[in-house]
Amino acid sequence: MNIDTNTRLYGILGHPVSHSLSPAMHNRAFATTGYNGVYLAFDVPDIRAGVSGGRALGLGGWSVTIPHKVAVIPLLDDLDPAARQIGAVNTVVNQEGRLIGYNSDGLGAVAALKEQCPVEERSVAVIGAGGAARAIAFCLKAEGARITIVNRSVDRGEALARDLDVPFLPLAEFNKPVYHVLINTTAVGMTPHTDAMPVAERMLAPEITVMDIVYTPLETRLLKAAAQRGCTVVDGVAMFVYQGAFQFERWTGLKAPVNLMRDIVMHLLGKRHD
Repeated sequence: MNIDTNTRLYGILGHPVSHSLSPAMHNRAFATTGYNGVYLAFDVPDIRAGVSGGRALGLGGWSVTIPHKVAVIPLLDDLDPAARQIGAVNTVVNQEGRLIGYNSDGLGAVAALKEQCPVEERSVAVIGAGGAARAIAFCLKAEGARITIVNRSVDRGEALARDLDVPFLPLAEFNKPVYHVLINTTAVGMTPHTDAMPVAERMLAPEITVMDIVYTPLETRLLKAAAQRGCTVVDGVAMFVYQGAFQFERWTGLKAPVNLMRDIVMHLLGKRHD
């Protein structure tokens, strides 16, 4: 990587960000495609100050992560229509001084799922009612999927279901495996609580596709149980890489090296596991 006066700066704004795999993924993509860019991690407790600094320094764009995906919105100049409807932003593009917000989380999930199964006219149970659930459910519905929101908290689940105009089912009543796709958008099963599962194993019928957006560990208990029962499984790395590929292409105008981006993420996750 050659850094000079023409190098364009990108980064991730969040708090905390020390665990992020985005710098390694994007810097490898920049180097491989020959794009003169550098991507850094910025631990930003105050998102207003972070956006002001990024604007003043002329960053080409940045990723936005927890806890700033909603708070960043009023600080931007414009929003992509999908990001506006989702109500959260994870990608900012600097277009000649104008900061435009996008949301690539749902797009990443759709791309990852489409590698394994069609989504149009498929019934999809989305477990969770947070920001990731909102983005994924919105994008899947736009692709023609039939969404049901499933959540432990009835109030939050019903609110998201109303916003999307889709059915809601309390997690306690989620007991019939009648869906084509099941997606876990919660942190259940994430390190260090790796023995937990968001649903009972009886919900994992062999003919369904099961996706877990958690990628630490690489194989959650949910995915392990699903694979053992004959389900098609989609791991969280796939979504993470595809949302990053969307960001890379918006920032650079180049085709993202998706396979290489996945390889570097898998390599780093493997090292962490060791």
